[in-house]
Amino acid sequence: MKRHIGWVVGTAAAALVAAGAITYAVAEDGGSATAVPAAESADAGFARDMAVHHQQAVEMSYIVRDRTDDEEVRRLAYDIAQTQANQRGTLLGWLDLWGLPKVSAKPPMTWMGMGDMPPGQDGALMPGMATNTDLKKLGTLSGKRAEVFYLQLMTDHHKGGVHMAEGCAARCTVGAEKRLAEGMVASQQSEIELMAGMLKDRGAAPRS
Repeated sequence: MKRHIGWVVGTAAAALVAAGAITYAVAEDGGSATAVPAAESADAGFARDMAVHHQQAVEMSYIVRDRTDDEEVRRLAYDIAQTQANQRGTLLGWLDLWGLPKVSAKPPMTWMGMGDMPPGQDGALMPGMATNTDLKKLGTLSGKRAEVFYLQLMTDHHKGGVHMAEGCAARCTVGAEKRLAEGMVASQQSEIELMAGMLKDRGAAPRS
């Protein structure tokens, strides 16, 4: 129970840090009304879609925390949960400051020219996202099996996240958001390499 409270408090603190980061980022980019992107722009689309993408990463990390006592996996899961909760707060905060909706009537990834791809199956709304079946399975595993499945799911998740972040880095016009996306690419690629080693140590490999 104490460990659960610690994670919740940490996530709340990350959200407060994100709120401060939003203010500084907007100020750095001028923060004028003319800098507000359109509702269906790449900037707004990335903020909406990546917020959803990040939320699932946080959810998976909370699940595996309770399914293993392995400190290496728990530490990685904690880092991912904290980082992505923080970034999610920043992205949603930008949408608030821009006065833009957090939900779009258009399909996910439309801002990347991928709105015509087949709809996500079983809850997997965007590339790399786990299905509802995957999440349920993760919640039934324990020990090494939970560790391996989490690392495989998160590797796929990060690959999808990198693809989206690269799209924003190429298409977004708000400087602070482009820099955030570029940082996501670097950090998630590094974690993909880390997870490949962790899987190898457990006699497994990425799913794709």
